[in-house]
Amino acid sequence: MPARALTSRFPVLALRDFRLLLADRLIAPGAFAFSLVGVAFAVLDATGSTADLSYVLAAQIAPSLVFTLIGGVFADRMPPQRVIIAGNLLIALGEGTFGVLILTGHARLWQMIVLEAVTGTGMAVFYPASQALLPRLVPGELLTQASALSRLAMNAGQMGGAAVAGLVVAAVGPGWALATCGAGMMATTPVLLSLRVTAADRPPGHDMLRELRDGWSEVRSRTWLWAIVAQYSIILMAWYGGFQVLGPAVARAHLGGPVAWGAITAAESVGFIAGGVVSLRFKPRRPMLFVVLMGFTIAIPTLSLAMLWPLPLVCICSFGVGMAVEVMMVQWTVAMATNIPPDRLARVSSYDALGSTMAMPVGALAAGPIAATIGVSAAQYGAVILILASSALALIPRDIWTMRSGSAGGGSGAQVTGAARAAGAALATPEEAAAPSAADAAVPAVAAAGIAAVVSGRQAPLNTGSLT
Repeated sequence: MPARALTSRFPVLALRDFRLLLADRLIAPGAFAFSLVGVAFAVLDATGSTADLSYVLAAQIAPSLVFTLIGGVFADRMPPQRVIIAGNLLIALGEGTFGVLILTGHARLWQMIVLEAVTGTGMAVFYPASQALLPRLVPGELLTQASALSRLAMNAGQMGGAAVAGLVVAAVGPGWALATCGAGMMATTPVLLSLRVTAADRPPGHDMLRELRDGWSEVRSRTWLWAIVAQYSIILMAWYGGFQVLGPAVARAHLGGPVAWGAITAAESVGFIAGGVVSLRFKPRRPMLFVVLMGFTIAIPTLSLAMLWPLPLVCICSFGVGMAVEVMMVQWTVAMATNIPPDRLARVSSYDALGSTMAMPVGALAAGPIAATIGVSAAQYGAVILILASSALALIPRDIWTMRSGSAGGGSGAQVTGAARAAGAALATPEEAAAPSAADAAVPAVAAAGIAAVVSGRQAPLNTGSLT
């Protein structure tokens, strides 16, 4: 499609820095996908213990309990891309060094734990900064389009990275996969340094505790926000233990090992891409109800592994859930960016990330020992029950049902003020929609970063931090 036709169809592509960071949205998630596959099999190959894998992955999540809030404060104080660069370099240091230790045969459990804590610190500071970046890039009317396109790039990178990572781990081992992750994360630095985004305008003289209190006041004043964060705190704890910790063990024992796990991760990423395409046109009338209902679907991949379904069926489940979660994440990103004051968005996003991920270390630490006691499948069934129960409870608050597209984020569901809408447009600078990027992947983090990032990062998605 010619460039003029593309910018006519997608006006946000006319922004130079947005186009520039679409390249970053390919590189960073693609690189981090090598970690998603490499870490699990590096630990399993070295120790053969799901309990040890629990400890290592818990160390990756634990820093979010401290550094997510700090990252949110700094992202409101300075250009957020600088915070993202710091997070990416920490991930490069942690995963790159881990890879070198595996390749030289000197990796010990305590070293794996320490290095994943370094990686987790990078993931923690990434998410709130990436969330704050999007509304400083595009006007409010392009926010949904920017979110969907940037996440499409992110998920395309993660899909390709996951597929190649599975092959690399199977062919030459997880050490090379982790080294590739470190090199790829470092490669994002020149792109991010070229951005021209400045820090948001904010009153001078506030100390960090005052700024954290201001962010918390924004969270607790919005029932829809804290209710959904609480829901996903339980969901991510159960998903992380049942799927992310125990999933590689199931793949290794029953589905074909790292190639199978790479295929499952890649199928999820294809679902993310399909969800991004759907998000370009789909807009639910009750976005928060939609977000809550999508929480139920996250139980499906864990259930498919618990029941030892054939690999193609597990991949289909991962694809479907990836699509559903991606549509949900776009709605969540837009709701946060349009209903939270821009000068407080990074701090609110840090509470979102902290609340959503704070129980994940519990899931990571508990999964291995529980599976050793009652069996992997039984532990995964327990995770499924927790996901379904927390999603059902999140349907209780009235605001979840009454808040509609274009509604304010307070308890009443009143219309968004003109000032909030104007702020989104006024803060639009020639910058990138990195908000829902890797860590989401972070996910992240979800996401991530995971089901976004996850992470985020991130992307994550769930790698990367928060709903992402």
